[in-house]
Amino acid sequence: MDSSNQSGPYYAPTGGHPPQTQLLTDRAVFTEAYAVIPKGTMRDIVTSNLPFWDKTRAWVISRPLSGFAETFSQYIMEVQPGGGSTRPETDPEAEAVLFVVEGLLTLTLFGKVFPMEPGGYAYIPPGADWQVTNTGRDAARFHWIRKAYDKVEGIDTPAAFVTNENDVTPNPMPGTDGKWATSRFVDPDDMRHDMHVTIVTFEPGAVIPFAETHVMEHGLYVLEGKAVYRLNQDWVEVEAGDYMWLRAFCPQACYAGGPGKFRYLLYKDVNRHMKLR
Repeated sequence: MDSSNQSGPYYAPTGGHPPQTQLLTDRAVFTEAYAVIPKGTMRDIVTSNLPFWDKTRAWVISRPLSGFAETFSQYIMEVQPGGGSTRPETDPEAEAVLFVVEGLLTLTLFGKVFPMEPGGYAYIPPGADWQVTNTGRDAARFHWIRKAYDKVEGIDTPAAFVTNENDVTPNPMPGTDGKWATSRFVDPDDMRHDMHVTIVTFEPGAVIPFAETHVMEHGLYVLEGKAVYRLNQDWVEVEAGDYMWLRAFCPQACYAGGPGKFRYLLYKDVNRHMKLR
């Protein structure tokens, strides 16, 4: 089953299995500088099960690995009605961001209950007491981004919070008339945070007009629309449901293709010295 015609604003995979008549040619690419994982690869056969999760499966779209992601992992979680976990995280040093793309999810965080719907965003600090349950009648799907928190002496650990994208005002890029904007869930000057997970929006025809080349590692999941994305020396077509990983210093740029907005969920590591050992 393909969810290309979903009614919601965010693309979410539904799995399934292609017929024997389908051509195997696809847009999947894995290089030393970047990877593209198209939506068509997110089938039943590539899902994973996780400890202490019930009625749940996950598409792992990045993980720390030699020659791949170094600072984070990212899952697309699919939780059936009544499923979830009372012990979701087994690593006490892991912080997390949850972003709901489909269905209803109830997050219990330090004993407080937060109903979450599409657009729901939660930051969960390391060592937090949290649980999640699908309290709806349909499957709930959400992104779970995990990172080992990089503690710095003299800087507090960030506080937990829950919000929704609809409550965040996008910040326009200067000189773009608002055609390129970023929805930021934390203050970029807040040194407590060592990762930013934001939503970037391009209006049709908007561009990144230079090859960004910088130290942050990136994970980009396309929530909506399509574009031509520059990755290292290659131009790659991407659309809603595709995922891109970019190694630090991989040049990147894009043209938003229209007819609607091009939007992606963006991970990057920030606010810390470079590790020398």
